[in-house]
Amino acid sequence: MARLIIVHETRYSYERPVRFGQHRLRVRPRDSHAIRVIEAHLSLSPPGDTRWVYDALGNCVCLFEPRGESQSLSVVSRLVIERFPAPLSPDDPHTAMPILYSHEDRLVLAPYIAPETDEEGDALLKWLASQIGPAGEPALDLLMRMTHAIHDGFEYRARHTEGVQSPGATLRLRSGACRDLAWLMIEALRRLGYAARFVSGYVNSGVRRGAGATHAWVQVFLPGLGWTEFDPTNGLAESADLIRVAVARTPHGAAPVSGAILGNPGQSELSVSVTVSPEASAFAA
Repeated sequence: MARLIIVHETRYSYERPVRFGQHRLRVRPRDSHAIRVIEAHLSLSPPGDTRWVYDALGNCVCLFEPRGESQSLSVVSRLVIERFPAPLSPDDPHTAMPILYSHEDRLVLAPYIAPETDEEGDALLKWLASQIGPAGEPALDLLMRMTHAIHDGFEYRARHTEGVQSPGATLRLRSGACRDLAWLMIEALRRLGYAARFVSGYVNSGVRRGAGATHAWVQVFLPGLGWTEFDPTNGLAESADLIRVAVARTPHGAAPVSGAILGNPGQSELSVSVTVSPEASAFAA
């Protein structure tokens, strides 16, 4: 078990004053067998009304409506958590193709099996065909091969603008931010009948790709193993370095900060900073 301090700062600045609609903040993990939230503090500017809810996927969401006009919006989350490692089980009796879900599971998993994108053409299918192994191979073998194929074959490029590339664009560019690489893997797996969803959160290591900002990876539902995490950006599976905050069917649904502004902001800038450090070293600093 590791006790960690996470400081996540999101700041928007605008050329002209604007008013704000409701914002949805996904910056607090939900307590689980893998993560326990010890302390949570949220600093918001401009001030406004807040209310915490669980969304339809069980994510902790702060509904925040800033008051008045401002040329900036600041969201600063400070967490103290305990992270309990859950190593990937090597026991996987299920074959990669076809992946078979029970009737009860399929009813719940259906939205995560249906692809979201439909304009990718032959490029995604051709790349996907190159990842398929011999008949009867375990599902974990396919998933680990795809994770490492993206890690080894695509260049990681941090991108601080909002939005996500289509899988086709990521294949053409052979590069992307962590959310782009995760989205490529999700949409590829859905075309094989896997239930896959998008995860946003943090990565606990200064040497990992995606450190210093929010991070994104993939969860795949496997019979007998449940939702299992794969990080194609870093070539990881069920790593204790991954700190999950939110899950969603699409990247937009897991955005750490989303909402509306009212008025013409002119030029705008976004800055995001994340630090993850052991509790002792953070206090010593």
